[in-house]
Amino acid sequence: MENPERIAYKRHLRQFGLTLIGIRITAAREAINQAQEAANQEGKSSAGDKYETGRAMNHLQKDMFSRQLAEYTKEQAALHAVNVETCYPAAVTGALIECGDLAFFMAAGLGKQVIDGKTVLFLSPQAPLASLLLHKKKGDTLSFANSTYTISDVY
Repeated sequence: MENPERIAYKRHLRQFGLTLIGIRITAAREAINQAQEAANQEGKSSAGDKYETGRAMNHLQKDMFSRQLAEYTKEQAALHAVNVETCYPAAVTGALIECGDLAFFMAAGLGKQVIDGKTVLFLSPQAPLASLLLHKKKGDTLSFANSTYTISDVY
């Protein structure tokens, strides 16, 4: 694969990640709105405490989804900032590290995804696995999860 194709593929991966984060952001916003509506609709009952408990639970849910939204927004900003316009000689943020049928994209912690029939593990640069990969080059080996992988390409 030539450098322009590699860069295009990394752009594709970043766009995939941005789309996935966008979906998560939309879902979190909808969940926040639903929790707020549920809290607003809690009617004062004769039980008194039941009303307060239900309302408090809805506010807790809203807070949880708000924290998720904040985390997704941070991931989105970090992914936008990743430079995918360079082919790197070693594993750094923005690099794609290929190990046979598995690839690691050091950009954002979005987990394992299947893209164009290839398994790509999206790693946050702060993830423990990313620190194991850091500065590794083509031909280096990596051991994790009781397996050893040989890096076939880095770009």
